[in-house]
Amino acid sequence: MPESKICPHAARCGGCQYQGLPYAEQLAKKQALAEELLGSFGPVLPILGADEPTHYRNKVHAAFGYDRQRRVVSGVYQPGSHVIVPVEDCMIEDETADRVIAAVRELLPKLKLSVYDERRGGGWLRHVLVRRGLATGQLMVVLVAVSPVFRNQKAFLAELLGRFPEIRTVVLNVNDRFGPVVLGPKSKALYGDGYIEDELCSLRFRVSPSAFYQINSAQCEKLYAAAIDFAGLTGTETVLDAYCGVGTIGLCAAAKAKQVVGVELNREAVRDAIANARLNGIKNAFFAAGDAGAYMEDMLREGGRPDVVLMDPPRAGSDRRFLEALIRCAPKRVVYVSCAPDTLRRDLEILTRGGYRAEAIRPVDMFPYTEHVESVVLITRVGL
Repeated sequence: MPESKICPHAARCGGCQYQGLPYAEQLAKKQALAEELLGSFGPVLPILGADEPTHYRNKVHAAFGYDRQRRVVSGVYQPGSHVIVPVEDCMIEDETADRVIAAVRELLPKLKLSVYDERRGGGWLRHVLVRRGLATGQLMVVLVAVSPVFRNQKAFLAELLGRFPEIRTVVLNVNDRFGPVVLGPKSKALYGDGYIEDELCSLRFRVSPSAFYQINSAQCEKLYAAAIDFAGLTGTETVLDAYCGVGTIGLCAAAKAKQVVGVELNREAVRDAIANARLNGIKNAFFAAGDAGAYMEDMLREGGRPDVVLMDPPRAGSDRRFLEALIRCAPKRVVYVSCAPDTLRRDLEILTRGGYRAEAIRPVDMFPYTEHVESVVLITRVGL
């Protein structure tokens, strides 16, 4: 898509704040933001931009509903509301995923399947989530419905799989609660094994519906390369991978470490991480479900401590318990992967007061055309 073109959905969608801005200018704005918020802690290196800034999202979510003529529509919620902005195609979403969503939208009335109507109540399908492996091309389709009863399931699957043979799994997720969380607690694989595989940093990864997996695969490789470089591993270190997701960054670091221990609250992600270690023949990486702060407290009580901590918390940043446990564990190096510079700044203030300093800060543009800035920070213990 030409950089001068404005997306027709931009005014109502709100997803891309840098519409119409040449990519070089987007990077300059993000560099300036990182320097403004984080420059007082340490040197901010040049931002790592994307080779291809469009159609990078390997995970696409669409809400389903009806328009005023009772036609099925799908798209994104207008900011601050549950009004669906119909989207046929999106400049930052994977194009194949968009076509799958369009096919589902077409099949619903054809097979007399309803979508949920918030105003009137009733209906069946609420959301569709599509994940695509960039390297493998494998597709996962997750149907989020209010009920496990799927009328015309056989015909639906036959039509969808006939159009998209690269679909490796179709999952029915039941969510009858109404709030900001898209996926409900119960899922059932209708076709395939309930997960797809992808390749990242020369390793193969299994990804389940709710597991965290970086949305921009190409930029993720740059992000992880920077993080592992900052970690300075020599093969003798015990590495704690906090907020480890499906184990991607920890497994990428395992070849240069003595051992890697990953901790993650999401049990489905931990199962994927264990499977991913097995899939890649990695025997020095171990994963546990639980709170990372509590895990480090247990390590201290048992007389152990990591040499290096890799941490990739959610947008809200880390919690105080984890940061205080980290300070008490006193690892030599901490590599903080952040998707929000404001919460990163807050956490850096805590770590700085606890005897650490930021040696280098590397912004990475994981989300072109949006205002979001990812950063990798090398943090070392003062006095070493």
